[in-house]
Amino acid sequence: MPTVEKLKLIRCFETLALTTKVQNIIIEERSDKEGENMKARWISVCIMNTVLLSLLACSSGASKELSVDITNSGKEVALAAGGTLTITLESNITTGYSWNETANISDKLVLQQTGHKYETPATPALGAGGKEVWTIKALKAGKSTISMEYRRPFEPTAAPANTFTLIVVVQ
Repeated sequence: MPTVEKLKLIRCFETLALTTKVQNIIIEERSDKEGENMKARWISVCIMNTVLLSLLACSSGASKELSVDITNSGKEVALAAGGTLTITLESNITTGYSWNETANISDKLVLQQTGHKYETPATPALGAGGKEVWTIKALKAGKSTISMEYRRPFEPTAAPANTFTLIVVVQ
């Protein structure tokens, strides 16, 4: 599975290649019609555009606000320093199961949990499940893993019914 850095580098090269192709077409058309002087101007304009577009394409893909759910478990995400991560996981406390109230964070200098709440189900039906929501703040650049278990607190030795793991790269 490609890392965030590899994906950004691939995106940068793809953008650069596409930009170069388009600019070469423009240069060829203009130089045929208006002479070599126009070709020189277009080359300089194209070079500037290429540099600007490449910088935009290679800029940080890190989000300031990011929301994830169980489908992101086991994956790596990018978050900007100072940004906020929201984790929302299905939960049904009527079964006795719940997620850890406090997320297990491998590097607390990089990430800090700032909130946790249980959202009741939208339906009034008995036994309907709700959601648990954690708010995590990105403190500084680095890499940290968040993990949680869905279990019955009164069965501490039993295997968890579900797990959630997320690798967060703070840029």
